[in-house]
Amino acid sequence: MPQPAPQSVNPQATSDLTGTTVGRFAIRARLGAGGMGEVYRADDTRLKRQVALKRIAPRLQADEVYRKRFLREAQVASGLSNQHIAGIYDVFETDSEMFVVMEYVEGETLRQWLARPLAVDQFLGIGVQCATALVAAHARGIAHLDIKPENIMLSSTGQVKILDFGVAKQLPRLDDAATMETLGSQGASGADSGGGTPAYMAPEVLLGKPADQRADIFSLGVVFYEALSGSHPFRGTGVLATSNRILHESPAPLRQANPKAPGELERIVTKMLAKDPAERYATAADLLVDLRAVQRAVKHPALAPAVPIAGAPPRLRLGTWGWAGIAGIAFAVILLALNMRGWRDRLLGHPAAARIESIAVLPLENLSHDPEQDYFADGMTDALITELSSVGALRVVSRTSAMAYRGTHKPLPQIARDLNVDAVIEGSVLRSGDHVRISAELIQASTDHSLWAKSYERELKDVLALQSELARTITQEINVKLTPAERTRLTTGRRPVNPQAYEAYLKGRYYWNKRTEEGFRTGIEYFNQAIAKDPTYAPPYAGLADSYASLVTYHVLSPQEAMPRARAAATKALEMDDQLAEAHASMARIEMHSFELASAEAEFKRAIELNPGYATAHHWLALYLAAMSRPDEAQREIQLARDLDPLSLIINANVGWCHYLARQYDQTIRDAEKTLELDSGFAVAHEYLAQAYLEKGEYERAVSEFRKLTDLSQRNPSYLAELGNACGVAGRRKEARDALRELMARSKQTYVSPYDVALIYAGMDKKNEAILWLEKAYADRDSRLLNLNAHPRFDALRPEARFQELLGRVGLPTYRDQ
Repeated sequence: MPQPAPQSVNPQATSDLTGTTVGRFAIRARLGAGGMGEVYRADDTRLKRQVALKRIAPRLQADEVYRKRFLREAQVASGLSNQHIAGIYDVFETDSEMFVVMEYVEGETLRQWLARPLAVDQFLGIGVQCATALVAAHARGIAHLDIKPENIMLSSTGQVKILDFGVAKQLPRLDDAATMETLGSQGASGADSGGGTPAYMAPEVLLGKPADQRADIFSLGVVFYEALSGSHPFRGTGVLATSNRILHESPAPLRQANPKAPGELERIVTKMLAKDPAERYATAADLLVDLRAVQRAVKHPALAPAVPIAGAPPRLRLGTWGWAGIAGIAFAVILLALNMRGWRDRLLGHPAAARIESIAVLPLENLSHDPEQDYFADGMTDALITELSSVGALRVVSRTSAMAYRGTHKPLPQIARDLNVDAVIEGSVLRSGDHVRISAELIQASTDHSLWAKSYERELKDVLALQSELARTITQEINVKLTPAERTRLTTGRRPVNPQAYEAYLKGRYYWNKRTEEGFRTGIEYFNQAIAKDPTYAPPYAGLADSYASLVTYHVLSPQEAMPRARAAATKALEMDDQLAEAHASMARIEMHSFELASAEAEFKRAIELNPGYATAHHWLALYLAAMSRPDEAQREIQLARDLDPLSLIINANVGWCHYLARQYDQTIRDAEKTLELDSGFAVAHEYLAQAYLEKGEYERAVSEFRKLTDLSQRNPSYLAELGNACGVAGRRKEARDALRELMARSKQTYVSPYDVALIYAGMDKKNEAILWLEKAYADRDSRLLNLNAHPRFDALRPEARFQELLGRVGLPTYRDQ
């Protein structure tokens, strides 16, 4: 039977609004009521969605000061966007009443869940989500100040949503003395604050003293204690009795009520419930780090420290032998504490800690959950990898491979096996205005055991020093031996950076790493913005150099157009900071395009000296060495690059390229097939596979691969040239000429390198035309000419005098030099 249409009424004329219409909202059911007012489930008739509609209590609406502040703070709260916070859609007034339009969350409150016992692992899943919500809110300067089980909603799958941030308080800055003084005089409870629930209030809130985010941590601690023990930690016979116990008494030890609770969890809750805010967790982010450590330990109970139930020890009567026994025990305890000769590990059944020589930094979680801030989390991950990879005794997995595990649900030991590392670092980053907080945790891969965890908070201008401090602390924790130069680099104070310049630089690298034409061009815009904000900051210049060089490598711009800009930027970066490994690698790449071969090799080696873990430098050096017909050195460098970046598609593919230039075609095919196991659509691997087929005389397979590759790449000029070359070698002259005509037509619309034209002529065995176009490629400074001596496609041209003269101009050995 259809429901009757809701009637529009004056809200003041009835106590229950069910079945009525308020504004555009058709009210369907009353969900509950509290000190702040009533909540209804309603239909938004304009946007066609269900919402929760809160009707603010009349006693609060009568206070004009409250109404104004409520509107202001609800506006702030509406900006919160987090998967664990119920959103605020709107605030409106009708007939002198105020309403808040909120996200409707279907499920049960935590209060309903507490009617059933919660297992520790189930509790931790809920607790971590609650802490994550507070981290996001506090980062926006918003405190809830009414955390309680009734305001924590859980879906059937256990997802947490915290309700009522629409009636939250905007936090003062802790360094704003005037605001804190005003807040203290107003108080933080009563009508001015919009109420709260005394049984969950922090002591300072009950006393009307200044309150900050630590008040939410106390309230959440009360919820945690109740969820784990089954009873309120300060329950009295009434509001006054409960408030008195909050102010003056300590709760019973948590493990007396729940012996299954880990000792570390008891410590966390006890710290949350400290009377003095200074003794609680300073931030929700610190709390989140500890909760996650316990959550991980619960998966491996043997790793959780055993903490005895607190209580008064029994009085003992000890004779001589009793004291002797205690002395013996004490001596044993000392031995165990010192772990002399590994006794503690053997007696307790713990394996000796494995030496950590390799590490992976997993993508830092963006705690803001704002996709627009992903660049910042990625940038901080990349910076930490760069700092750690500068330590020669430590193998650090490079960015490409680490980023493959963003959002993964793989167990950490499995990730460690995939990347072949001894330990992993995971953590989070939260950017709020000009402040940044990083929380990091070091985990031993073999045991999934947390070795160390810490949070850092700095102003954004000091973020470079923060990165070095974090890297230095990690190396100390794993006992990595630093050279004097490395120690100096990690301990020497970094100059402050302009926050806007740093932010623009991170955005530039974020887009550059997309490895697309659009990404390179957008990166250039941001790098230029960074330079405009701080012309003395070196990394954006290196970013510019890499972007322009990449536009050449991806055949978007000609070398004459882009490489002078790349050189100018790299030169500027080195003038600003000659210790910047990335800038030396950029310069090496530029020197290769200029055929300054000795200088290129020296720059590559300098980059590696400054940052032994910089996979890109090893990778580019390997390509240089392969072109120079130094296959053993090339293989050593490309294997180092792959060890540092095992999931990089281009590095894995170029292992095959180095084998190809060494004329090891079967191995090239195996390498290409391994790369295609990582990504079956990776074009470069298909290219090398086809080239190896061509050299082995398997013409049909080679032409077929090149044809598919050309079509998939939307007729990319370089792949079209490879197809034409293969058709020429296979005797398909008409198809080779067709490819050549298409390539020449394309050159009228976009840049086409003369090298590509020469490749088709070489395939058709037209030596004069091939050499003529190779000479034009030399005028364009196409760096692929460095492969002329090693590339088998040009073997037929090698006896020609003009070809030998061209080799000499490029700087490659000629017959006269051999």
